[in-house]
Amino acid sequence: MKIRYISNEKEIQSQGDTVVVLGYFDGLHRGHQELFRTARRIADEQGLVVAVLTFPESPKLAFARYQPELLLHLQNPEERLKRMEEFGVDELYLIDFTSDFAAHTAEEFVASYLTALRARVIVAGFDYSFGNDKKEAADLASYFDGQVRVIPPVLDQGEKISSTRIRQAIASGQVKEATNLLGYPLSSRGIVVHGDARGRTIGFPTANLAPVDRTYLPQDGVYVVEVEVMGKRYRGMASVGKNSTFDGTELRFEANLFDFTKDIYGYTIRIFWLDKIREMVKFDSVPALIDQLHQDEKIARKWMKS
Repeated sequence: MKIRYISNEKEIQSQGDTVVVLGYFDGLHRGHQELFRTARRIADEQGLVVAVLTFPESPKLAFARYQPELLLHLQNPEERLKRMEEFGVDELYLIDFTSDFAAHTAEEFVASYLTALRARVIVAGFDYSFGNDKKEAADLASYFDGQVRVIPPVLDQGEKISSTRIRQAIASGQVKEATNLLGYPLSSRGIVVHGDARGRTIGFPTANLAPVDRTYLPQDGVYVVEVEVMGKRYRGMASVGKNSTFDGTELRFEANLFDFTKDIYGYTIRIFWLDKIREMVKFDSVPALIDQLHQDEKIARKWMKS
């Protein structure tokens, strides 16, 4: 897959006639994947190149009042690019969604960017919108001479799969549901840093993690996880939240790896969120906390994908 960062349509250098997939694609969930499958099938049938025009950050940054959450993603940028390649993208064009870009009318966008992309077919989701005149996916055919494929929503349990729905699942601790909607495991990365080392004193040493990506972390709680470190995976349990039993006030993100004893400070490890065990609780005593951690470990070790 060829990746190009561009600032305008003049910098597009398409290698052939294309099927263009349009959208932002935060998370590349199962609904998005249907667009890429459609584009790849059409490209193979018609001898075309699959090209994607998208943005590294959310277009909402150009319109909405700033909130830190606007800079968060469902997956890290490297994984996003890797999955696009897996889904059959040949050419990826990344452009910042600036005020200048947003100023294009729908007609101007088609005439400039889609012409430069040598588009013969457009694939877009049912909720795609474009142009400062706020046109919708159904309007694409009015501006584009080629074939337009608008993909209907992909449903799960009768409800459409969307990035918003996945964010809500993560925010409520439903990591198993988030994985189902994404179509691949929800994960987070962190650098192992020094913490208070209390875990060692109670028999549950943890890797304290500083997140390295601007990705969503689950709701406060204790989770069944798999941890990827130095190319291997280990079952474990992870917690997100304040260590209230020890009167902690800072948000902590830490993982206990089962059957693992090495020091891994400075390593970047990846946490795959499998399921939630329980909420974060303030215990009356350290022995009560230890008893609960033993119960948590039993649950995590026995957990199986259903």
